[in-house]
Parts: sequence; C-alpha cells; structure tokens
Amino acid sequence: MKTYFSQLALAALLVLTICTAGHSQISTKTQQANMTTIAKGTFVVTLKPLPLDGVDPATKLGRMSIDKQISGDLIATTKGEMLSAMTNTKGSAGYVAIEHVTGALNGRKGSFVLQHTGTMNKGSPSLSVTVVPDSGTEELTGLEGTFKIDIVEGKHLYEFQYKLL
Repeated sequence: MKTYFSQLALAALLVLTICTAGHSQISTKTQQANMTTIAKGTFVVTLKPLPLDGVDPATKLGRMSIDKQISGDLIATTKGEMLSAMTNTKGSAGYVAIEHVTGALNGRKGSFVLQHTGTMNKGSPSLSVTVVPDSGTEELTGLEGTFKIDIVEGKHLYEFQYKLL
C-alpha cells in the first residue's frame, strides 16, 4: 500500500511538473506576443485631389488620394483616401483617412489597414493613426498598433509601435 501511494505521489509530482513547464512556455510565448515593438523610418507621400460628388464647394470639404512609399523597418507602399474639412478659422480643420499598407514589417510580409483621425484647433494639431483591428494578413495577421507621424524640415518620419498577437 505504501508503494502505491509513493507511485501516486510521484505521478502527481510528474503531472504537476509537466503542467507547470507547459504553463511556463505558454506564459513566455504570450509575454513575447504581447511585447510592443517599435519600427522607425521615413516615407514620401503623394496627395492628389479627387472629386467629391454632390457637395457644394462652399462647404470646404475635400477628398484626396494618398500614395506612400515607406522605408526603414517598414518597407511598404500604401493606397488610400482622405476626406477633409476646412473652416473659416485660420488653423482649424479636420481629416479622416483610410489607407491599405502592403509590404514587410521587420521582415514579415503582409498587409494591413491604417485609420487616421486628425484635427487642427487654431493651429494646435491632434493626430491618431491606428491599425484597423483584424486587418492584418499573411505574416502580419494579429497586428495591432499606432503609427506616429512627424514632419521635420519637410521630411516625413514615422514611429510605429506595434504588437503581433
């Protein structure tokens, strides 16, 4: 009887060890997947006016195509559209945009969609550019993040904080 309990205790210890080791590996993988990575680089953007059907020009609404060539940690091209609204107050405006990004992010190929929301309040800018949830494809499936844009001396810079889940 003592041998049976010893074997049972040994089996329980073995199961506990296996479960703990498996949990540790899963935990480590989950932690790695939840780590934020930062990609940096530059881009060149081309904006072209597009017609905005059925809208009176006096409304100061506009529509443009967006084409980007991105280099650095993200090597990609984008295609998208922007809608904008100007106001009678100098330095106040707003825009929204959607752009489809295709390329490689730190060597991982695929595509994803960025959503822009920007405002200028009497010259004070506010901009949010985020990855549309579940828009990542191929090796970028599960991508989430924010794309910060800076313009320094006419040069467009980006810092892309992202996670691949």
